[in-house]
Amino acid sequence: MRRTSTALLTDMYEFTMVDAALESGHADRASVFEVFNRRLPGSRRYGVVAGTARVLDAIERFRLTDEQLAFLRERAIVRPRTIEYLGDLRFRGDVVGYGEGECFFPGSPILTVAAGFAEAVVLETVILSILNHDCAVAAAASRMTTAAHGRPCLDMGARRTHEDAAIAAARAAAVAGFAGTSDLEAARLYGIRPIGTAAHAFTLLHEDEEAAFAAQVAALGPGTTLLVDTYEVTRGVERAVAAARSAGGELGAVRLDSGDLVAQAFMVRAQLDELGATSTRITVTSDLDEFAIAALGAAPVDSYGVGTRLVTGSGHPTAELVYKMVARADLDGTLRPVQKESSSKRSVGGRKWAGRVLEGGRAAEELVVAADDATEAMAFLTAEGARPLQVDLVRGGVIQEEHRDADALARATARHLASRAELPHPAWRLSEGDPALATRQVSLLG
Repeated sequence: MRRTSTALLTDMYEFTMVDAALESGHADRASVFEVFNRRLPGSRRYGVVAGTARVLDAIERFRLTDEQLAFLRERAIVRPRTIEYLGDLRFRGDVVGYGEGECFFPGSPILTVAAGFAEAVVLETVILSILNHDCAVAAAASRMTTAAHGRPCLDMGARRTHEDAAIAAARAAAVAGFAGTSDLEAARLYGIRPIGTAAHAFTLLHEDEEAAFAAQVAALGPGTTLLVDTYEVTRGVERAVAAARSAGGELGAVRLDSGDLVAQAFMVRAQLDELGATSTRITVTSDLDEFAIAALGAAPVDSYGVGTRLVTGSGHPTAELVYKMVARADLDGTLRPVQKESSSKRSVGGRKWAGRVLEGGRAAEELVVAADDATEAMAFLTAEGARPLQVDLVRGGVIQEEHRDADALARATARHLASRAELPHPAWRLSEGDPALATRQVSLLG
């Protein structure tokens, strides 16, 4: 995120393949690559597309600097001719993909890159590193917001992962409906609502809890959130309410960060109501995941702060996406399907277009069509009653700005909520199971 160039966010073999392709004369051969997965991690019911805007940024910044070219030369990574070629390399191809926030399933072509071989192959690692991380976090976040039943979920995971990963995770979580982030850089970059007040250290800094609460209320106002379990929760709640009222207002919220959160939430809610603080909310933190959030569903909790389990994909830190060539031009320029035939990792050749078949407003299947051109594929999808899923992201090397502008994140969030809502109800279960939709593969290739 702080880099001006993404060009060395590659595995070495991407550059050595370009080196050898120059030797064979095929470096600029028209090629199509596809991002998909063969299965959903952890037998989850659906995946979530996230990271699209970051992929577009990475493509734009894929420019080898003089310093990077010097490194390739000094280490003899590739031959001098190839270094010169790479120095002039720019992505001039097309990229289409599922709209950010869309749900996906095994075999879904969530990103398709069409360009000369060299332009496309060098993007493999940077595209996969972004999508595997962001889609994993978004899938976990979606399960959490589902479990929360409309109560806000808040990202508090910045200290649990790499500093740049924390920023990406905050954005991916927002795609899946998280309402705020503790990470100020993520808030600045993406317009996410910043959240946070104080940790236990602030209470321990002062001689007693009363002094700490009074200082926080004086600085942040009575609508702040006070952490009430540094010492004893019942006394903490009393002092928190009193501190806010001394400042002439009602306390905004209390935060619980330890112990039996279900039991404590009921006890604290009863205590707040007895004190007349009926508008004071309760937020809970402490190693939450989607299952803990679901267990708190009957408790009088108003919001959830999630850290480690969010930024690590709640046990599944990768979306298991791959980047495979599915078509390339023959010597006469005709695009031909190609595929990997390995028994356990077989791919499906041909460029594909995807749609979601709806029945009565509810998704019934994922339909993936391999075809020679978009017109033929779209006609088939329309005849099958499928909602098209792919959008243009890059055309002739030109990034379509609506997918990364100031409103792109809000549109992705809305898209996810709509996409998830149209899935059959078993998709919302947190237990392991089959994908919520079966994927039907159809070939119209001549």
